[in-house]
Amino acid sequence: MALRVDFHTHTRYSKDSLTSIPGFVKAARRAGLDRVVVSDHNTIAGALEAHRLAPDLVIVGEEILTTQGEILAAYVREEIPAGLEPAEVIRRLRQQGAFISVSHPFDLYRSGYWEAPDLEQILSQVDAIEIFNSRCMLQSQNDLARDFAERHDIPGTAGSDAHTAREIGRAVMIMPEFSDASSLRRSVQQVEIEALLSSPAIHFSSRCAVMVKGLQEKLRRTTG
Repeated sequence: MALRVDFHTHTRYSKDSLTSIPGFVKAARRAGLDRVVVSDHNTIAGALEAHRLAPDLVIVGEEILTTQGEILAAYVREEIPAGLEPAEVIRRLRQQGAFISVSHPFDLYRSGYWEAPDLEQILSQVDAIEIFNSRCMLQSQNDLARDFAERHDIPGTAGSDAHTAREIGRAVMIMPEFSDASSLRRSVQQVEIEALLSSPAIHFSSRCAVMVKGLQEKLRRTTG
């Protein structure tokens, strides 16, 4: 049976999202997903909570900011902090058997993009490259990632990069069944992608989330 998988999503545990865990799970099921990787920024706390609520649906992942770009991992068991060299992040992920991809590598509008020479240095140590991200501002940024993956003969992943519930499922991989990182490495070799770009205006929701959380924190400090 083929699975419908969104490989890149966020919850309220990311600084730029307000999506609750119950709301996230409800939206993922409504979108018809069979699996979804919860990949909050530099934490697996939200993914673990979502997995406890929906273990049949949620894969524990993490989007990790390295010194050179962002890495997108699935089947993460131990959280990786931000700010490490890519080689160290990959070493820690490989040590725990995680599946390793690379987030939106050529989206120059984000701080987590990669310079091609830096990306080439780690290619032999990663399992895939994200070739479609719904939050990329321009389709050409995804096209560059796809061309890069094809040129280097490495599989591609796709994800909505959802920071709001309504975005979940905008980018879906249709792929053979898998149950762990090892079988995912085989399954990702046979992927069909159904995906749509999100409106650039959707980034405003992330900025609002950051502001809301900042105000909430300020209020806690004031009243606490």
